[in-house]
Amino acid sequence: MPIAKNFARVLAPIAIIAAAAPAAAAQDNADLARVRNHIATVQTMTADFVQTDAQGRSAAGTLQLKRPGHIRFQYGSGDLLLVADGKRLWFLDYQVGQKNSWDINKTPLGMLLAANPDVKKIGHLVANPDKRIVVVRTSGSGIIGTGTLILAFLRSPSAPAGLQLYGWTAIDPQNKRTTVRLSNVRYNVPVPDSAFTFKIPAKPH
Repeated sequence: MPIAKNFARVLAPIAIIAAAAPAAAAQDNADLARVRNHIATVQTMTADFVQTDAQGRSAAGTLQLKRPGHIRFQYGSGDLLLVADGKRLWFLDYQVGQKNSWDINKTPLGMLLAANPDVKKIGHLVANPDKRIVVVRTSGSGIIGTGTLILAFLRSPSAPAGLQLYGWTAIDPQNKRTTVRLSNVRYNVPVPDSAFTFKIPAKPH
């Protein structure tokens, strides 16, 4: 199976994720160490993304990440923004003047953005037939995605810790899934602090 199709299977809401058992202990520990090293090595990242929700609706945009605690999803429409400012994760809808926020450490993205991510403590490897792909499932107590985040990596010798982040799936309390797939990923490039500032949406008149 082509690797692109296998990635689609990994990140889609299908049984390979929901029913998979933890990988063998030795490989599990080694790959979790690689995931932890990858996250710790990546201080900044930029990428293009495509997000698909549980109804199959897609939205595209650009992503900027700066650890610890900062991430920005700028949607192409310009009306929506999801941004973490180091303490809170904000969802901002400028079209309807809506805002919501959550403690970043109580969301699944908190693990990805942590200063010292303990992937081994809060996650486990998910068995996957394609050994070129590493999948880790983490859990937390957050509102966003139920605290469950499934990360998919491609083994790549040129990427940090030998892993290329491909994307993730977040699962909410009703088991609805939101999938993010990345492309044009660049690691440890300049990302200004100003990327994580924003204006509070104004209520429409």
